[in-house]
Amino acid sequence: MIETRGLTRRFGERTVVDDVSIGVPAGMLTGFVGGNGAGKTTTMRMIMGLLAFSGGEVLWKQRPITAADRRRFGYMPEERGLYPKQKVIDQLVYLGQLSGMPAAQARESALTSLERFGLADRSGERVEKLSLGNQQRVQIIAALLNRPQALILDEPFSGLDPKAVEAMVDLLREDTARGVPILFSSHQLDLVERLCDRLVVLHAGKVVAQGSVEDLRARGPERLRLVADRDAGWVRDVAGRHVVHVDGPEALIELTDLDEGAADAVRRAVLTAGLDRGEVRELATVRTPLSEIYREVTA
Repeated sequence: MIETRGLTRRFGERTVVDDVSIGVPAGMLTGFVGGNGAGKTTTMRMIMGLLAFSGGEVLWKQRPITAADRRRFGYMPEERGLYPKQKVIDQLVYLGQLSGMPAAQARESALTSLERFGLADRSGERVEKLSLGNQQRVQIIAALLNRPQALILDEPFSGLDPKAVEAMVDLLREDTARGVPILFSSHQLDLVERLCDRLVVLHAGKVVAQGSVEDLRARGPERLRLVADRDAGWVRDVAGRHVVHVDGPEALIELTDLDEGAADAVRRAVLTAGLDRGEVRELATVRTPLSEIYREVTA
């Protein structure tokens, strides 16, 4: 796995990454989220050795990372690094050779990936002739070309249409299936929630939350959604202050700050009252959306 311990970066008097300790386990997609200026890109650059540390360390397989290790990483920077005048296939072969691939192998791998992204017929065109979304596809292919042993991807889904996103996800899942640790940043919280095994939230240069999405959800309030046959206003008499709102036959009940026994008592009381009235169609736990968790931990 990739691990950072106390990673810190200062620019003059300003600390932009402050004592960041995170883990990116093998075979997992780890989402890296935070607002603009949170320190995500700076952290990724330090992991890749593109920026020096002001403090802390980066480990690979439980030992200090080396330049040789990083040469086997796939990296996609926030600022795209393609040569606009060069043909797509020539550029990918060149980048593959820089990562240690023979030219013939790089060409075969590049053509296969271009086919998957629907760009096989554009392989002979100059990069500048492609749309920004297609240039993004080429950048992704370059990062994945040499079957990397780890992936660091800065906003890889930016500018991609839904079909390209799915193709990208399929490729990443193939890498995690062979044990590759993947760290990627994104502002698309719905996509992060759908894809990620783990999540790291950065705010003002500090880690404010990390763990599985379910672990982070467990930190938030537990809520129940009640659906009745008629107006559900009666639930206020049963659940009292725990009722967040009632909208016709639907109600939202929040069990914040209740211990397990008290929460069970509220559930039983609501269900019993509803069954007595013959009005309960559904009483189910509501999944807290990642966007709400994010707002809470970065407030």
